[in-house]
Amino acid sequence: MTDKKSGRAATVCLGLLLLAVLAVGCSPLRLLGPNQLLLSKIELEGVKQADAERLQALYRQKPNSRFPLPKLTIYQVGRRFYNPGRIERKLDSTRAEYNRRILAARPDSAKVGKLLTRRERRTRRLQLVLDKGNAIMRLGEPPVIYDTALTRQTSEQLATFLKSKGFFRSHVSYSDTLSDGRFWLGRLFGGSDSLQRRRVIVTYRITENAPFRYSQLDYDMADSAVAKRVLASQPASLLHVGDQYDEELIGQERGRIEMLLKNDGYFDFRQQYITLEADTSFAPTTVRLRTIVASPGPGLLHPRYTIRRVRFITDAGTVRFGQKRDTLVQDSTIFLAFRHRISPRLLNRKVAINAGDYYSLTATQTTQRQLSQLDVFRFASVNYVKVRPQQLKDSLNRQLDANIAASPAKRYQETVEFGGTYVAERPGPFGNLRLKARNPFGGAEVLELGLRAGFEGQFRPEGQVTDGGSRSVLTTQLGANLNLILPQFMVPWRTNQFLVQYNPRTRFTIGYNFVSRPEYSRTNLEGTFDYLWQRSAYHQFIFTPVDLSLVNTPFLDSAFFQRLVSQFPNREAAAFTFARQFVPGFGFTSLYNSNDFNETLDARYLRLFVEIGGVTRPLYQKVLEKQNIQVTDFYRLNADYRRYHKLGPKSFLVYRFNGGVVQPLRASSSQLPYDKYFFAGGSTSVRAWRPRRLGPGSFTSYDNQGIRTFNTEQPGELLLEGNVEYRFPLFGFINGALFTDFGNVWTLRPDNRDGARFNVNSFYREFAMGSGFGLRFDFSFLILRLDVATKVYDPTAPGSKWVVRNFSLFNGQNQTALNLGIGYPF
Repeated sequence: MTDKKSGRAATVCLGLLLLAVLAVGCSPLRLLGPNQLLLSKIELEGVKQADAERLQALYRQKPNSRFPLPKLTIYQVGRRFYNPGRIERKLDSTRAEYNRRILAARPDSAKVGKLLTRRERRTRRLQLVLDKGNAIMRLGEPPVIYDTALTRQTSEQLATFLKSKGFFRSHVSYSDTLSDGRFWLGRLFGGSDSLQRRRVIVTYRITENAPFRYSQLDYDMADSAVAKRVLASQPASLLHVGDQYDEELIGQERGRIEMLLKNDGYFDFRQQYITLEADTSFAPTTVRLRTIVASPGPGLLHPRYTIRRVRFITDAGTVRFGQKRDTLVQDSTIFLAFRHRISPRLLNRKVAINAGDYYSLTATQTTQRQLSQLDVFRFASVNYVKVRPQQLKDSLNRQLDANIAASPAKRYQETVEFGGTYVAERPGPFGNLRLKARNPFGGAEVLELGLRAGFEGQFRPEGQVTDGGSRSVLTTQLGANLNLILPQFMVPWRTNQFLVQYNPRTRFTIGYNFVSRPEYSRTNLEGTFDYLWQRSAYHQFIFTPVDLSLVNTPFLDSAFFQRLVSQFPNREAAAFTFARQFVPGFGFTSLYNSNDFNETLDARYLRLFVEIGGVTRPLYQKVLEKQNIQVTDFYRLNADYRRYHKLGPKSFLVYRFNGGVVQPLRASSSQLPYDKYFFAGGSTSVRAWRPRRLGPGSFTSYDNQGIRTFNTEQPGELLLEGNVEYRFPLFGFINGALFTDFGNVWTLRPDNRDGARFNVNSFYREFAMGSGFGLRFDFSFLILRLDVATKVYDPTAPGSKWVVRNFSLFNGQNQTALNLGIGYPF
């Protein structure tokens, strides 16, 4: 026993000694040159009222990043394999070799051009390694060498920012101190402390004092017409008596006044005419702010312009020698084209500029936006030409000619996509073909045809084949859809011009989907009729008055159906899922999204969806039931909220909450369409679970042999889930993500699945939780995503629910899931 204790003690001592050696030998201070110091930490003290994050963003120097990856350590590891002398010699030899080959290739210009391109590519790659290090070093960060000049500049910028926010009596000071950044073993065995005290901690100390506030707002405008319009808009002003002085808001107020006047005919007006003077000499911590709008010159007034004529060339860029464009007049707009392929009447509705109106910048931007949203033009521009006055009286009435030029887009467009999926351990290829026809009927319509084919396969080794199972599994998905989009509301009455600003559209869709699996085959024929409009560039509404689906199951394996019964509230619900169904309904969607396609903005996302089906069921139920077609009614609600916090140029903290409920509409109804249920798990849900396999509640699924199974989808009537994800750059176009997902589905009615029903007193203990790491390959036009997630808390697990201890990348217990996808999960 004594020998064992002695051996254990020796092992511990050896481990401590090894850690001490690593602490001393791997110090990043070895990367520093003589008289250089490493910036270790920055502290900000004394900030009580100002925005600390805005102040920290002004730092001219920041310490090396430690989260989520220790960038300096990675750089140091790469530095061990870096030999600049060898790379420089290779660069010289590469240049010499290509120069020799180029001389030998002359006078063949094609061959010389190829060699020049190759030389540029090879030398550029080597020069990058020579300048910024090898791939590992570029993944990390070189040590941040402390620079006192940059610290002094930062202090000055902090002081300037505070004064711009009204802290006129604020004071900023700084100090830099040396510290020993080693942990205690390094300090214990590292030798002289003076060798390690080369880390600098910079502390900025801020004394804010009381901020200055507006005590009086005055205006000084020589042009009485301009003054009248500016003073009339005071209720919309961004500046108010009692508010804190803020130069950022003052700049926005200047922009507001400029936009106000530009929308009222003042074509030549510029923000440079507006100045704001602040006077702090009257009372302590108060500011008297005067807004001055200067005249264009001594004794001159700002000219106000009206639109004399609007010309619209609908085929700009088209050239036909010896032929003039045909002219058509619609209301006050003159349309010119060699051939009027698009209805001038429809285009006129999209033009917000009218002859006789005062010039308006908003009307100009609205016209450009509405024309671009038609998706029939490559570009659309609006230019103005000043009309030269013919008489003295005309000089008092300034006029503009508006010239709109739009270049037609390619009339036919096709897109072909091929790719692969990996879902529920089933890899498979897929292909998409999309055909688009623009303006097929002369009314700026867009006709789209989409075809899709996908296959998923899984090979099961002999030892994993269950009774009645198949060694190979092949799933086939075929689909087609046809969309017709009209650039206006299709209604039986004449629409008001007022609606045009909301980009109204009508969409007709018909689609067919076929799914074939070893257990069943299923078809879905669907037709929808939608109204779409936009409240703003970020906010869209969709009203679907007609949504009809006809679902059929030509083949159903009886053994599979018997297994499926245990996953539904009752046998009738399972039978209804695979019966012939007619699902009528209507819905409404509100979608707000202030982000861009690649999700690079500090933004918000909110989607609210309401769907009601089967309201008119009693009118045709008996007729359809004679044809063995089942009809049911339901209501379905869903809310999805996402928040994108931008922490840095490529760093984001994103969180999401998603919830929904589906129930029969009438008390006499008991069945729901299978496609209307909610499911949890998968690449856009709780990623540690296979798609649609989580829940419901704490229910655990077993096969006929009493073995836990994850092969059956688990529908639910209530969905609650959330995600938190930190996204950060790794290397070049590769970004990383750390994430945690939680959620589950439940039933709201009696169910034969134990633990599936929602209970207010216990549902919080049934939230599943998973965490993981992901990679995003950002190709600008495409984002390829790879996520690895493991289960942390599994409410369906028998015994202990904390299953993170079972973590393994490769196992047969469904502990860890690999998700491949295109685009971000949310």
